[in-house]
Amino acid sequence: MTDPFDRQQLQRAIALARESVGSGGGPFGAVITRRGQVVAEACNRVTVHNDPTAHAEIEALRQATRILGRPHLSDCVVYASCEPCPMCLAASLWAQIPRIVFAAPYTEAIRAGFADTPIAMQLYGQARPLAPAPGLLTQLALDEAATPFDDWLACAHRQPY
Repeated sequence: MTDPFDRQQLQRAIALARESVGSGGGPFGAVITRRGQVVAEACNRVTVHNDPTAHAEIEALRQATRILGRPHLSDCVVYASCEPCPMCLAASLWAQIPRIVFAAPYTEAIRAGFADTPIAMQLYGQARPLAPAPGLLTQLALDEAATPFDDWLACAHRQPY
């Protein structure tokens, strides 16, 4: 990664995911930056708001577009604690996000019971989305990438969805 903020912003997304579990949300967090500066950050609020679209990336995209006053974020980067699901990937593409950096692969979400594979199969006819544009998705493996899912699995008050 050439951007010196990558690791720091990705670590923040993981911290948001862990905070989310502690406050009744799902184990996902996202940060959006523009020119190295944080524009928006959010965590998963699906069960908190009873809104199936309240994924961390979607919540962060909504904040960023309101803050910047425009629907397209072609000069922004999304840092996500986990590889985006089909909905979050599509929303990022609609917002013209050129780069998504994530920590945990989707297999960690599956391990914790967040299997979006059936949705992807319905949408694309295969287990994973068609290959996105080169350079759009970048995994930056961090030692702590799986910790939000470990927290989720250990949480007695979690509300599976």
